Amino acid sequence: MQDLRNIVILTGAGISAESGIATFRGPGGLWEGHRVEDVCTPEALAADPELVHRFYDLRRAALATVEPNAAHRALARLDEAWGGGLLIVTQNVDDLHERAGATRMLHMHGELLSALCAVCGARESWAGSLPEGSICGACGSAALRPDIVFFGEMPYQMERIEAALAQADLFVSIGTSGAVYPAAGFVQTAAYHGAATLELNLDPSMGSVFFEETRIGAAGMLVPAWVDEVLGR
Repeated sequence: MQDLRNIVILTGAGISAESGIATFRGPGGLWEGHRVEDVCTPEALAADPELVHRFYDLRRAALATVEPNAAHRALARLDEAWGGGLLIVTQNVDDLHERAGATRMLHMHGELLSALCAVCGARESWAGSLPEGSICGACGSAALRPDIVFFGEMPYQMERIEAALAQADLFVSIGTSGAVYPAAGFVQTAAYHGAATLELNLDPSMGSVFFEETRIGAAGMLVPAWVDEVLGR
């Protein structure tokens, strides 16, 4: 690994599942008992804002009952110790990476602990319930909504992600299904620019064929072991 300098890591629901956070693709395609299209689309918000706001209020409250696991802590250790370039891109909307100590990261699908103004686009930290009609601190509109990138909306900071992938020597995907774009295409982008590619997953993802190496197992076991390899321990 002597030529390894720039690392991009993509994390998905599988890394937080070991902390007790439900994945999108649960039994029957349900997320916490709801169809994804009923709670995670602009159309759902327009049709039943009370349901959507209540759903994310419950998810936000549930964060207080979970803790970062060994995989989150290992990536935070890598963040602290790695002298080269590093970007952790998470599809998750929880705050477990931050609570573990990671700093070189971004949430491409938004954050539970944030509110978004549907009028001016301002984002603000939000820890409690977010009733329909909550007031935006920036423009005063009664238009705050969960700061979640719904299906059909553009993920955050795509230009920064694409730039990091173009400079990466190694791309690692952890706990992702390989089914949701644009994240599912990151491995191909990284490989096109010459990066080595590694998948760490509980099961082979839909995109496993695009990775040079796939390691199968629990993130809480695989990620600390891989971080030890990278740091030369």
